[in-house]
Amino acid sequence: MKNIAIAIHGGAGTITKKNLTPEQDKAYRAGLQEAVTAGHGLLAAGGSALDAVDLAVTLLEDNPLFNAGRGSVFTKEGKHEMDAAIMCGNTLEAGAVAGVRSVKNPIKLARAVLEHSDHVMLSGYGAEDFARNHGLAFAPEAYFFDAHRYKQWSEVRDSAVFMLDHTEQVDAKFGTVGAVALDQNGHTAAATSTGGMTNKNYNRIGDTPIIGAGTYANNATCAISCTGHGEYFMRAVVAYDVSCLIEYKGLSLQQACDEVVMQKLVRFGGEGGLIALNKAGEVVLSFNSEGMYRASKKNGEPTFVGIYREQ
Repeated sequence: MKNIAIAIHGGAGTITKKNLTPEQDKAYRAGLQEAVTAGHGLLAAGGSALDAVDLAVTLLEDNPLFNAGRGSVFTKEGKHEMDAAIMCGNTLEAGAVAGVRSVKNPIKLARAVLEHSDHVMLSGYGAEDFARNHGLAFAPEAYFFDAHRYKQWSEVRDSAVFMLDHTEQVDAKFGTVGAVALDQNGHTAAATSTGGMTNKNYNRIGDTPIIGAGTYANNATCAISCTGHGEYFMRAVVAYDVSCLIEYKGLSLQQACDEVVMQKLVRFGGEGGLIALNKAGEVVLSFNSEGMYRASKKNGEPTFVGIYREQ
């Protein structure tokens, strides 16, 4: 079998063993295992990297444990606004959406923008009209309601505070999901989806749908999906910066990821991480936070699933 690989993430932040019950730990691992196994199975059957990241992220969007799709957090208005992006490393084509409220799977809409639009990004009502015109599934408001997410929001909704997924700072994590993949043709792809920040302002957009900030793919360098405090990731143009360090400075994938995540971001207070891979099938799962929900699988190797820093 030719080289194939996939990596996924479900968010990063202050994630420690003491902050998760054994039942929660097991549930998160099961969700990651399901998504990475499905994506790898598609690649093993000859599927494209683009299809693999689409599938993996869709499964994570459908899992209410993760802050994307069904599990999206509440905005200051008590609504849900979701962002997503997908990029093909072979053609450099990309599609992204921001501020969508009722599309069941925002990553599917981002894929439709990539394939059926001359634009790269659509937002708000225009993005939802595009979804209707292309037959994508919508879901009622009740579908996105989660009691835990509602409790998070209710504790801060009357304040100017916004939270990065969990209201308790000790348990803060940056809720995003993402996937990167390499297929049998040597092509890469990246996809990212998020519900953003709890109590975020109306129409706030983070790094996830910004090509080069939270999502990027180029066969010549790498495919990347980020998770963290979006404002810092946008200012640092994290995903593209990693690619540039490889292309222009000749750094390895690991060196480039560590330079950006462990040094550049840390210097000005940015917390989070990323997943990355290249045409050689090398996979990097880099983060400067206490933990990151993550998983990867290469060729016939055992699946790796991790949550905490020490794994």
